[in-house]
Amino acid sequence: MASLAYSAGNLAATNKFRSAIPARIGLISCRVNYKENGRPGAQILISEQETLPNFLTSNQFERTPIRKDEKRLRIFSGTANPLLSEEVACYMGLELGKIDIKRFADGEIYVQLRESVRGCDVYLVQPTCPPANENLMELLIMIDACRRASAKTITTVIPYFGYARADRKTQGRESIAAKLVANLITEAGADRVLACDLHSGQSMGYFDIPVDHVYGQPVILDYLASKTIKTDDLVVVSPDVGGVARARAFAKKLSDAPLAIVDKRRHGHNVAEVMNLIGDVKGKVAVMVDDMIDTAGTISKGAALLHHEGAREVYACSTHAVFSPPAIERLSSGLFQEVIITNTIPVSEKNYFPQLTVLSVANLLGESIWRVHDDYPGGFEHFSGLGID
Repeated sequence: MASLAYSAGNLAATNKFRSAIPARIGLISCRVNYKENGRPGAQILISEQETLPNFLTSNQFERTPIRKDEKRLRIFSGTANPLLSEEVACYMGLELGKIDIKRFADGEIYVQLRESVRGCDVYLVQPTCPPANENLMELLIMIDACRRASAKTITTVIPYFGYARADRKTQGRESIAAKLVANLITEAGADRVLACDLHSGQSMGYFDIPVDHVYGQPVILDYLASKTIKTDDLVVVSPDVGGVARARAFAKKLSDAPLAIVDKRRHGHNVAEVMNLIGDVKGKVAVMVDDMIDTAGTISKGAALLHHEGAREVYACSTHAVFSPPAIERLSSGLFQEVIITNTIPVSEKNYFPQLTVLSVANLLGESIWRVHDDYPGGFEHFSGLGID
């Protein structure tokens, strides 16, 4: 009995010591890419004494005592967005796992893990961005490789979830591809999904495994807060009726700004026609919010309508920059004061233009991975700064 009491006392002392350790987000060093004329600039190293962006520090809290062996955590990157994967690993203070991904002459994908993952918690960072079919198949084969290598758990970190727009039947004899892709990821062997800004909330229900949904709004909000725009001049605009809930949540966090809605009617895929504007934008700075920009038809026609209705400036904010042609021509035509996106999808050099600003979601995803890995038991209020469901 004496030895048992002594062990319990030691455990209590250890937990007390661990609880005094600051949050991980205050200990790491990470690279930040600064933009110059729409292009990535020099890499600057943030020292351990400097603060991180407000969207992380505003709700920081001490991490609970580590219950899992951190040596058992492995992060692997696919070929879709390796730069984002490196930034995530940098934020977490880890190195990317060694993996060999090749393509045979006929296009078949070959994946081999170059290190042991037996009994490890594995996180695979791979957006299913264009080419969507290639990157999706690569993710499935990566999951299969980890499962056959006896990984303890496999979490797919999907910054951009392709096929999310095919989430319901709007006409007869249509497929619901979002459900099909969810089934493929589940059946391949994934135990959990960490996704960023899904096109619609119901996509989470298509998975038969846990889904952690992270919003990119805090990153964009923190950037807008750094700009010298008067609160009274702001109005948040939803480019369509379907995005009203997203825009309303964005406006509430942006000093409870007023909301306007662009009413449009779509005659076909990637074809939009603006019909009317609900709300007042005259003499104001309009901030258009959407989850993705594909061909930029919807958002550019909406911006033209806002200028016609008297808006002083128009900003476009989006998490996912798909940028299918002719998006670049439309976005750089002078309608927008600034186009603000994140790096969930890599932006090729040819698609940069002076009005473009690219923000990194690496810190957001890295902190989310830590909290998932630590099985953090707190409620939603602790995650409000990160936007985790």
